Amino acid sequence: MDSQNPYAPPAAQVDDIYEPTVTLELAGRGLRLGAYIVDQLISGAMIGGPYVVAVLIAVGSGADAVTGAIAGGVLSLAGFVVWAWLTIRGVAENGQSIAKKMLAIRVVRSDGSPATLGRIFWLRNVVNTLISIVPFYFLIDFLFIFAEDRQCLHDKIADTIVVKA
Repeated sequence: MDSQNPYAPPAAQVDDIYEPTVTLELAGRGLRLGAYIVDQLISGAMIGGPYVVAVLIAVGSGADAVTGAIAGGVLSLAGFVVWAWLTIRGVAENGQSIAKKMLAIRVVRSDGSPATLGRIFWLRNVVNTLISIVPFYFLIDFLFIFAEDRQCLHDKIADTIVVKA
């Protein structure tokens, strides 16, 4: 008879605790707010800017507004694709949106390990957007940053923190 117990737990050693090699410093509240504002300005300029320019050019050249709106829509879609590609690439590589990279901050897991693109997209963005149908949720989410751990509610949901890069 075999002496191994088939019901015994596995004997393999599992290293699932991430030990960061450097000390992480939380990003300041002002830096986080600045990154949010700059990201909104960048996305607005890359998506809305081409639309406005195309409509103004079409109307200024004597074309009808529908032609300008169609051209603007195509250019806006192109701007969105470029913006999304830059943002997804930055978040996947190092947890940084365009503005977070400019301001030298990044999103990581609360234990310091890298945050995955899926975690940032689904938990920090999609789930947070779905919850935002609750009245005043955005205000509650925002006010959580004044806690000692500087985590907004969406950070707590995704188990992430924002640190200096």
